[in-house]
Amino acid sequence: MPPTDSGLGAGAKPPAEKPAQPVHPDVPVYPDLAGKVAVVTGGSRGIGAETGRALAAQGVAVCLVGRDRPALFAVAEEIGKQGGTAIGAVADVTDAGALRRVADRVAAELGPVDVLAAFAGGRSSLIPTPDLTEERWHQVLDSELTSAFLTVRTFLPGMVERFSGSILTLSSSAGRQPGQANLAYGVAHAGLTMLTRQLATELGPQGIRVNCLAPTAVRTEKTAAAMPKEVQHKLALRHPLRRMGEPGDVASTALFLASDAAGYLTGLTIDVAGGRITN
Repeated sequence: MPPTDSGLGAGAKPPAEKPAQPVHPDVPVYPDLAGKVAVVTGGSRGIGAETGRALAAQGVAVCLVGRDRPALFAVAEEIGKQGGTAIGAVADVTDAGALRRVADRVAAELGPVDVLAAFAGGRSSLIPTPDLTEERWHQVLDSELTSAFLTVRTFLPGMVERFSGSILTLSSSAGRQPGQANLAYGVAHAGLTMLTRQLATELGPQGIRVNCLAPTAVRTEKTAAAMPKEVQHKLALRHPLRRMGEPGDVASTALFLASDAAGYLTGLTIDVAGGRITN
């Protein structure tokens, strides 16, 4: 059946409006996660905040790390009201000293870290390569790639000592598919994929798993507010599942990868992309 101009098959209905929502209520329970400790960077909003909520709902004590103090503490307070355990730590994850202070606090208040989700980062800003300054290049690589390296390096010694741990990084489809005016962001996210594979190879013999999530077109509250509905609709039509991703889609996958259910998985980059696989 030939497709219509909308990208849907003839007679098919456009995707229904789906508001951004918390992690799926039917997320499987992973008993092995209960009682563990997790650190989630980028935890003040979006995917990081939703991952923190999802982990806390499984009985994990969570430290949310971010720079937006009010938003960070609001998420931690919300988790506490729902019976979970969460603390907020205000820090710049491109600052090694700040990360060490977070690690000291987590060790004192929550205990050894079992799950590390290095999810800090920003949104892509389209800058043609001739206009990309050296300063902006370094800003993007520091925010997206160096921050993940510093975060892992900070919390890794404890995992090595206990011969156990699950590390998650966050890339995107931009790390696999070249795009226009997206050089620094794409290179940084490609680097996150290799960072993940390199760490998985190096740390596997020490009982530590490392995996990467690569979402595309996730409708966070910030994205939904900034993006006109017609643009969201067009983005949804580019995916076989005919909708944009939700933070809960990524958080659900993160839960699985953090748990023993994924105990034989490491070094993977998983496209949380609604079928929009890019080569």
